[in-house]
Amino acid sequence: MTRTVPVLASALVLGLAAAGASAGGTRYDTGTVLSVDPIIETIEVPVEREDCWREPVRYREPVVYRSHYRERDRAPAVLGAIVGGVIGNQFGSGRGRDAATVAGAALGYAAVRDGQRHGGYRYASREIVREEQRCAVRTDYDVEERVTGYEVTYLYRGETYRTTTDYHPGDRIELVVDVRPAR
Repeated sequence: MTRTVPVLASALVLGLAAAGASAGGTRYDTGTVLSVDPIIETIEVPVEREDCWREPVRYREPVVYRSHYRERDRAPAVLGAIVGGVIGNQFGSGRGRDAATVAGAALGYAAVRDGQRHGGYRYASREIVREEQRCAVRTDYDVEERVTGYEVTYLYRGETYRTTTDYHPGDRIELVVDVRPAR
């Protein structure tokens, strides 16, 4: 008896399921596909690209050049002292004029010697223009077309129907037939 109870229960369940399916449950059938049209969506996809170009860039560059006077040559300094003394002699009177002459000579000598202390080098700058590469990342948009679904026209029991699927059904489309009472 222990074996007959499960067997009877299984038979009862299968019988009720079969009766429910034939008395108004869900069934499956197939329809004939007449046409399939892809649904195409156009989208913009961002694409980063490095864009490079050349442009002129201005620089100030120091320039060192050698004076025509030599460092140990005292003649320019002595000449500076004489010129400074003559200029200083133009100011004041009496002892003031003597002091102005000595001061002018000392300043003239010192000015020329300072120029010679740099080894006779002079310093200046010049403008240089160089072509340099510059780069920047830019975002462009590529247009792509993607199939997002299919418009399917099919024939079932002499009637034409339309539906949208997310896959290409091929020549036949599987259908769910739901039979229910009208009321």
